[in-house]
Amino acid sequence: MLQQVMTAPGVIEFREVPVPAAGPGQVLVKIMKIGICGSDMHVYHGEHPFASYPITQGHETSGEIAQIGEGVEGFRVGQKVTIQPQVVCGKCYLCRNGRYNLCEALKVMGFQTTGVASHYFAVEADKVIPLPQEMSFDEGAMIEPVAVAVHAVRKAGDVKGLNIAVIGAGPIGILVAQAAKGMGAAKVLVTDISDIRLEKARQCGADVTANTKTEDFGEALLSAFGPDRADIIYDCAGNNLTIGQAIQHARKGSRIILVAVFAKMATVDLAVLNDHELDLQTSMMYRRNDYLDAIALVQEKKVHLEPLISQHFAFKDFGKAYRYIEENPKTTMKVLINVQE
Repeated sequence: MLQQVMTAPGVIEFREVPVPAAGPGQVLVKIMKIGICGSDMHVYHGEHPFASYPITQGHETSGEIAQIGEGVEGFRVGQKVTIQPQVVCGKCYLCRNGRYNLCEALKVMGFQTTGVASHYFAVEADKVIPLPQEMSFDEGAMIEPVAVAVHAVRKAGDVKGLNIAVIGAGPIGILVAQAAKGMGAAKVLVTDISDIRLEKARQCGADVTANTKTEDFGEALLSAFGPDRADIIYDCAGNNLTIGQAIQHARKGSRIILVAVFAKMATVDLAVLNDHELDLQTSMMYRRNDYLDAIALVQEKKVHLEPLISQHFAFKDFGKAYRYIEENPKTTMKVLINVQE
């Protein structure tokens, strides 16, 4: 079979390697689709702080079971699945207490350990999550980012009846907005500086949008929610400007949840954060229940993924996919690789 390997920033090779067998406790997955995310782009540009080369990428995926290893129950050949890409120790305090997404020795497929970018991938059965048979492989490959959004929304507890502001209308921001609505939020405002991305947010169900290139973020909050402003603000952009907007304009005593990853050291106004008794929380990846809820939200049509798919590329055109994202930053949302093409 073919396996993708990034040997250096921007250098992608394809190697002929044997098809692996499903060992004890494993299943062999025929990989159908792979999504490319912002973290993959950081690896492509040599800017990911926790990835080294050579590395086989791929952590957003869908496929079908091709072989079942000894001792594995509850799966069948041909079943649609996705893969939870965290590799954890199972022994540290966090793993022992159910927060394995923060494992002290966490590795993520495609970054610190081998990713799924190959025709077949052998993996431990406990990392494999069944998908509904009626779900498309495109949707299945996007369950991972939906799980990111679900976990982020869940950090605020029960959002039923709350007013939510989401800064950043990239794929994660739009998914956070959809997940919040799907989990019962009363009203969701999405802000960005791109009208194209804001239109995508509206297509996916955002109640209100605002372009903060031309409209003050504080005024947008007042216009959307009135003087009480938002109950929760999610920063899905991750820069000094956006986190600054959130701290400056959040209602006193409310919550800000940082979902985005800062590329550089942040400069924030902790004096205002303290004076307004704001709760600043962060969100890191997901756990299995987030995947299950993500699947349910998509199945129940509370999260719409089709508007976020920008382009498909064949497996051997992995490099073209990266270049497409580079050349179309304003219009690209999610690019998918068709592995079996």
